Parts: sequence; structure tokens; C-alpha cells
Amino acid sequence: MKFSLALGCLLAFSFGSAAQAQDTQRVRTDKVEVIVETVARGLEHPWGLTFLPDGRMLVTERPGRLRTVAPDGTLSEPIKGLPQIAARRQGGLLDVALDPNFSQNRLVYLSYAEDRREGKAGTSVARARLNEDGTALESLQVIFRQEPSYSGGNHFGSRLVFDREGNLFVTLGDRFDLREQAQNPANHIGKIVRIKPEGGAAPGNPFLGREGARPEIWSLGHRNVQSAALHPASGELWTVEHGARGGDEVNIPQPGKNYGWPVISYGVDYSGAKIGEGTAKSGLQQPVYYWDPSIAPSGMTFYTGNRFPGWHGSILVGALSGRLVSRLEVDGNRVTGEERMLQNLGERIRDVRQGPDGLIYLLTDSSQGRILRMRPAD
Repeated sequence: MKFSLALGCLLAFSFGSAAQAQDTQRVRTDKVEVIVETVARGLEHPWGLTFLPDGRMLVTERPGRLRTVAPDGTLSEPIKGLPQIAARRQGGLLDVALDPNFSQNRLVYLSYAEDRREGKAGTSVARARLNEDGTALESLQVIFRQEPSYSGGNHFGSRLVFDREGNLFVTLGDRFDLREQAQNPANHIGKIVRIKPEGGAAPGNPFLGREGARPEIWSLGHRNVQSAALHPASGELWTVEHGARGGDEVNIPQPGKNYGWPVISYGVDYSGAKIGEGTAKSGLQQPVYYWDPSIAPSGMTFYTGNRFPGWHGSILVGALSGRLVSRLEVDGNRVTGEERMLQNLGERIRDVRQGPDGLIYLLTDSSQGRILRMRPAD
């Protein structure tokens, strides 16, 4: 449907102190008045964010840098040992995730546009051990490569989400020019895949053993999925993907299901031309929610903290062209309402994460990108 813990105490620590105190803005929302403040600045097109157990953040920059960010907002030097990255157009270093057992194994997972030579690239996932002082990645392995490689520079996806069994969802794009291939189970174009943490198709995948289909595939018919998170109660994967002109979609991808791109869409092509066969077709799944016109979604989280009680259970989605955060109210598998926030900031919001302190952290997508934090005004 359409609508036009101890660690928490550690992080209450004034992540952004007096030097940044003046760089704040009060914003009134439907449920609460919030302060938006700068935690760190000087990042070049930051893309993905996660929290380390010691309170630092780990942040990717699309040109191909990975850094830690200290509690006072200080950026580390770029971490060494990254894979071969194709940093062009929408490609580069993308998402970052910690292994569920990071405290024991220090494994970090990265998604990125991999340089495949001869001008070609594809979304890949690597894992490596972050050394004890956080300055280098060691024993790096590439555990997944989207096939086929392609020369274009758009629509790489890509978010990383661990399921409750410890397997890894990877969201992938249709590479823009190859959109018809999103319907073809013989490749990874326009798909969501589910792999084991060491690589290879995860047990229980819907296409395991099926001739002519990639065993890593979880669902197909996607355009460019840049938002993904597990529902905190059901454990199901929820995603948000880009439409063209209109038709950004919220989906709950089910194993083996086809989500329609480019056969059905609620948007039109950038030229204004019709896409596919309309908005619905038998055997193809409908979105839970969609936007028209597009907001260009990227990065999402389910809010489960107690600092914003009125937001509990909501989905917070960042928007690039929309330059906002969309708060979606959810009842079961239905989106029942939307609030658009932070439009006055004028920032492209690339990622949205809930911190261990129950506050909301945002990445702004620009050549002088920032990490922002939202906290209650009181």
C-alpha cells in the first residue's frame, strides 16, 4: 500500500564533546523533539557503519577506505589490507558488518565493487580479521562474487545482514543496464543471496540442487537493494530497494519468490516510458509499501531502543534524493503510516543505524560526509 548494556553506558559517553557542541540542530518530529548533532566529519562519501564492542565505530568510505571513529569523533588513518576495489560512479567500498562472534574471532565482512580487470566489476563480499589495534585487516578471503562481471558503474546493491542462524544475506543490484537479467535465476543480477559465513550457498536456500539456477539465490526480481535489516520479532529479512522514477519498494523477501523487476513496477523509466507490464502480474510479489515519487532509499534500521519510546518498532529509512529520514510505522507485516523527518538538514542520508546507546546514527553522503547522531532534546 502507498502513503503520498554496559556498552550503552559506555556510549552515553559524550560521543562528540564540547568541540562539536555548537554543531547541533533542534528538530521537532511527530512524537518527540530531537537534537541532531555532528559526531564526526571529514569522511568522503561514507557508505556503511557498524559499532565495535569497545565503543568505536567502523565506517566505510566509497572511494575505498575503512576507518575507525573514536568516541570523541577522531578518525583513524585508513585501515590497511583492503581488497581490490573498483571505485567508480556508484561502485566502491560499500557495506560493513561484524561477525556475530566478533568478540572471539574479530572477523569483519565487507561488500564492495570488485575490480575484475578489463574495465569490468561486480559486487563481492570479503571477510578478514581486524588486528588487535584496529589498523589492518589480516587473512582476507573473498567469499562471494556476483556473476557475471559487467563494465557499467551503477547498481551494485549492497547491504550485509546476518540471519539468526549465522548465515549472511547479501543484497545485489541489477547493474542498471542488465535489468532483464533480474528475472534469470542462472545469475546473481538483481538478486538477494544467502551464503554461509565462510562462503557457499547457505543450507535451506530455495534453489539448492535446481539445474540452471544459482544455489546462493534467496529471492529474485530486484532492482537495486540498498536497505536491509532483520525484523526484531520475526527474524525475517526486510528490504527497501530503489525504483526508477517512483516505485521505491519495501519488501519482505521470501525464499524463492519473485519481486517483479522489471516486469512490474510502480515507477516509470527516467525517460518517462512505461516499465514492463504494469503494476501487478500473477506469480509476482507486491511490495509491502512503496513511494511515488521516489525518495531514493539507502540504509535502514528497526528501532528497538528505549530512548525514543514513540518510535519503538518503527523502521527508519535514509533517503538520498529525498534528503530525509522516513519513519515507517509497522503493524505485523503492514506499514500503517509514514513520518518524514530531517528534511531541513538538506543532507543525502546514506545509512541509518541504532547505536548500543539507543540513539540513532546517520551517515551523510557527500565529499565532506559526516556522522550525525539523533538524541531526544530532553
